Amino acid sequence: MITKTKAALAFGAPVLLCANAALAEQGFSWEGEIEIGNEQVVSSDNAANEIRNTYAIITATGTYTFGSGIEIFSTLTAESVTDATADRSFEDMGAYVEELGLSFGLGQATTVSVGKLHPVFGTAWDNAAGYFGGTLSEDYELTEQVGVLADVELNGAGTLSFGVFFADASALSRSIGEDRGRNRSDTGGAGNTGKLDNFAIQWAHEVDGTRFHVGARHLSASLGDVDDEQGFVVGAAHSFQNGLDIFGEVASFSNFGGGSDDGSFATLNAAYAIGSLTLSGTLSQRDLDTAGKTDLHSIAAEYEFQNGMTLGGAVARQDDGGVKDTILALNLVIPLGG
Repeated sequence: MITKTKAALAFGAPVLLCANAALAEQGFSWEGEIEIGNEQVVSSDNAANEIRNTYAIITATGTYTFGSGIEIFSTLTAESVTDATADRSFEDMGAYVEELGLSFGLGQATTVSVGKLHPVFGTAWDNAAGYFGGTLSEDYELTEQVGVLADVELNGAGTLSFGVFFADASALSRSIGEDRGRNRSDTGGAGNTGKLDNFAIQWAHEVDGTRFHVGARHLSASLGDVDDEQGFVVGAAHSFQNGLDIFGEVASFSNFGGGSDDGSFATLNAAYAIGSLTLSGTLSQRDLDTAGKTDLHSIAAEYEFQNGMTLGGAVARQDDGGVKDTILALNLVIPLGG
């Protein structure tokens, strides 16, 4: 069964702060969202996959800006911290710190963030429209990393984002409520090294409604891993004046996750806005040497109300190594702010 996870920090991630942060107003601000939804495998070649997961995800990001433009930020998340293995409703809920750090500007072109962060590598997990749009690409999203990140505006030639980091193995890797356990840097997994020996770099630019990005990453092998992971990603998107948006991204990896598998991911997504209604479709694939291919195709609809709430629904067909699932999903996203 697919586990629905949020697009982390889609609202106001510190690494997207303007470089001239020194001009920002002093004081505290916050925003967030509550997502309530239901995801169910309604039919499958494997009866054990036919699971319903009724869930809630609550996220809040708070920022305090000092007069000098220095900002302290934190993102708190509460959600089910385990994968569903049977029908469940709002179970295994845990709250944890997803981000915590300090951000400041260097001159007019550079923003630096230090702490527990979200390094930039790819955008499909965030930019693909529809409930299932980023489901497979979330496998290579970088979250809950400790390190130093920087965004550099290239004087009209785009933005260069880069950083050094490692997977959080502090007490902040645990959760309150349902305890997901503390991560340890000696338990394996590429990038889980406890050292600043991992890096990611990505260049993004926009020209006349067309956006494109190219990135690379190196995640060092941890204890018991086969080898270091190397990854590359490239993507592009275009917004047409008639309300149509198209997006595509491909990513390729050697020793994915520090294991012996090489892997590739591809996402092709289109969305069409009709007033407050957005219709979208996604074709996506994950291909790993050992696990084989997973194809996921979906269509979705989302309606945004005047108060900012969004109601969405989607259907997906997934073929995972020859096992075919049909999945239905419905969710309501309620924005928060203060």
